[in-house]
Amino acid sequence: MKRHLSILLVLFFAVSSLSAQQKTSRFIPANNPYISYMGRISFKHPKSPCMVYPGCTIQVEYTGTSLRMKAKPTSGYFMVETDGKNARKIFFSAKDSVLTIANELKSGKHSSRIMLVYEGYNDRPEFRGFYIDKGASVLPIVQNKKLKLEFIGNSITCAYGVEAKNGKERFKESTENFYYSYANLTANALNAQMQIVARSGIGMYRNYAGPLKGSKDNMPRWFDYTLLYDSTEIWNPKRYVPNIICINLGTNDLSTTPYNINLFKSNYKKFLSHLRVQYPQAKIVMLTGCMLGDKASKDQCQAENELLKEKRVTGDKNIFRFDFTPADGSLGYGADGHPSKAQQQKMSDELVSFLKTLIKG
Repeated sequence: MKRHLSILLVLFFAVSSLSAQQKTSRFIPANNPYISYMGRISFKHPKSPCMVYPGCTIQVEYTGTSLRMKAKPTSGYFMVETDGKNARKIFFSAKDSVLTIANELKSGKHSSRIMLVYEGYNDRPEFRGFYIDKGASVLPIVQNKKLKLEFIGNSITCAYGVEAKNGKERFKESTENFYYSYANLTANALNAQMQIVARSGIGMYRNYAGPLKGSKDNMPRWFDYTLLYDSTEIWNPKRYVPNIICINLGTNDLSTTPYNINLFKSNYKKFLSHLRVQYPQAKIVMLTGCMLGDKASKDQCQAENELLKEKRVTGDKNIFRFDFTPADGSLGYGADGHPSKAQQQKMSDELVSFLKTLIKG
């Protein structure tokens, strides 16, 4: 009897607390026109948009002293920052539907950015709106980021295990954090918008430890869809037209021996042609690194150099190549030997310098 009474008291206080919050706050649905979105996000259900790729971002400007976010339980890990500072990670577990983004703010105008920072293809995170102070309002956002980047990649781009203590630690979703990825760091450094199409273990012709003849679920197979592993919604490339596309694929294709470098090259060639049809004016950069061994890395570089030459011969002058410095352990490792935060920062520094030459060109 005492146990049942305790449960009833917990439920009573939870309902009372929610009721009190509702009386002092105003709900802003996810389809409010002043909420800004970035990334491949499905709006099939406008009041509950779904996202699975890391880097998908929600931004809102508002008045008042607090902001809370409503999401589908099990929506996973997000990094949140308000007024460009105090970045922290939040986690929507199976028991969470509303979490605090900011509180005890000074009265006035504020801006909060919420970024999905893990791979959500299993959980299919859904954003369902914000709670702001009663009497407060959301404000239109003026987009001042003109440069548009797109990153297509694998676990390196996703920042797989970047928060692990060392390279011997096995991967957990809690240690993945795209916020520290070279891709996000690069976009921030260049004051650019970004779109991410990346999945750990995926390849250009075969995925990690996949069959020598190739994997059916490779990147070209799923690139044209809004959500990974969901063939019900084709992505409209006109929704986001990148100025520069960076492709970091090949590590999974070539990390398991033997591999078929000719299949890698032929699939890459087809994929480049597909991208060119979708984005005729975009500059496309083939990246390599930073995890492959010497032989595989050499083979990848040779294959991509041949592709570069072939594309240039056919008149495509907007194809480029860039090699990251291979990781040697001096900057530490993330889970399962993946890049650490310091390695991701080094990759970003290198890529930013290179992309600046393209932007000027």
